[in-house]
Amino acid sequence: MSKTTQGNPDLLYGLHDRPAPTKAFLGAVQHVLAAFVGVITPSLIIGGVLGLGEHIPYLISMALMVSGVATFIQTRKVGPVGSGLMALQGTSFGFLAAVLAAGFVVKNKGGSPEEILSVIFSITFLAAFVEIFLSQFITKLKSLMSPIVTGCVIVTIGLSLTKVGLTDLAGGVGAENFGSIPNLLLGGGVLVSVVLISIVPNKVIRSSAIFIGLMLGLLIAAFMGRIDFSLVAEAPLLTVPIPFKFGFGFDWQAFIPIAFMYIITSIETAGDLTATSMISGEPIKGPIYEKRIKGGVLGDGVNSAIAGIFNSFPVTTFSQNNGVIQMTGIASRYVGFYVAGILFFMGLFPILGAIFTQLPKPVVGGVTLLMFATVATAGIRILSTVNFTHRNILIIATSLGLGLGVAFVPDVFAQMPQLFRNIFGSAVTMSGIVAIMLDMILPKSFGVEYDTDEQHHEDGLKPVHKSPQSKNEVEGQAL
Repeated sequence: MSKTTQGNPDLLYGLHDRPAPTKAFLGAVQHVLAAFVGVITPSLIIGGVLGLGEHIPYLISMALMVSGVATFIQTRKVGPVGSGLMALQGTSFGFLAAVLAAGFVVKNKGGSPEEILSVIFSITFLAAFVEIFLSQFITKLKSLMSPIVTGCVIVTIGLSLTKVGLTDLAGGVGAENFGSIPNLLLGGGVLVSVVLISIVPNKVIRSSAIFIGLMLGLLIAAFMGRIDFSLVAEAPLLTVPIPFKFGFGFDWQAFIPIAFMYIITSIETAGDLTATSMISGEPIKGPIYEKRIKGGVLGDGVNSAIAGIFNSFPVTTFSQNNGVIQMTGIASRYVGFYVAGILFFMGLFPILGAIFTQLPKPVVGGVTLLMFATVATAGIRILSTVNFTHRNILIIATSLGLGLGVAFVPDVFAQMPQLFRNIFGSAVTMSGIVAIMLDMILPKSFGVEYDTDEQHHEDGLKPVHKSPQSKNEVEGQAL
């Protein structure tokens, strides 16, 4: 076992291990397959809702190319920029509502598709400096970095996204055959195959579980007549990135919600990178960890600024990435270089990316459902390090209750102002803000403390009354 895998014995390759090129490429392909749909979907949604049809192919290519560059910067670590972890970056779903709101501000004023994109990409660039600024002191804000906050956010991310995975497994939003037996058998079959492959003794096969599962699903879908490769021929042969292709515009009304989302995504990125560190067998506290979080959030901001310049939407770390690492056992940052190259190449030659768009929704859903659930378990593992005082239980319960409640009942704020919905309509935003506020407001020492010592594990958590402690001791345990 290498030094880098000692922190997590389930890893095949630790953070600094260098897999052979073939194995590294195969591992990278699994990351790309797991994240590809997530990278291009925001462009499809935004383009469709705002009526940008003729520009959608270009937006997809730019999303892939920017994701490739951003992933390289995040994993390679360019100076102080980047975490140095195997952290895939892609277009953020969290910005969808804010970007659409910004687009409608321009559209309602009679703006053309080009003017809409001009304002959105310019604001994406300018507002990114909010996250860049925040990254410089984010590690000093202990309320943002406490295990309670990051654990709640990661659990909420994972559990709220399982709805997306299950929806795709059943056929996808708006599918005429949603929930049909063929869809459930196809998606369920892929899920079962990935689980079974993940427990085989052979490490090479086990590390390829996601790739094999997706390819099996693709073959079965082709046999079922659900693949139409004639659509691939319609894709353009080459795409060239042009800085600020649509010009430079600005609108304060459109700027505010996007700027606020950069604050929220900093919390999400800190949580994602904490999970990546833990799964990779790396520390989740101390100077090395804090430096990685600071560099990772800075990388998010810089990469989003690059996205704005090259006509794409804000980027962030992908939660799917942690699921792939946990299931394959490959946490090597060098695999990230291959991921970056593949994504950039697919963007440069969109016809290659068009092939992967033929993966049926049930096939993708069968894999993503499992990966999102593993992200949630990573959050649970972080919360397990927290002392279960009455105070901490209240924070966790309230944060998860409101966060997941918003995910399960998205129309709960239907009668509230648009800005309020933009902020609190996101499950991750709600969970993070609630956890942060309660962690700052509630006294550090009160209530019954629950003993989680090893001697009590076989009987579960037991309430025990302890003698009064000093304020420093209590705060140390709570954090």
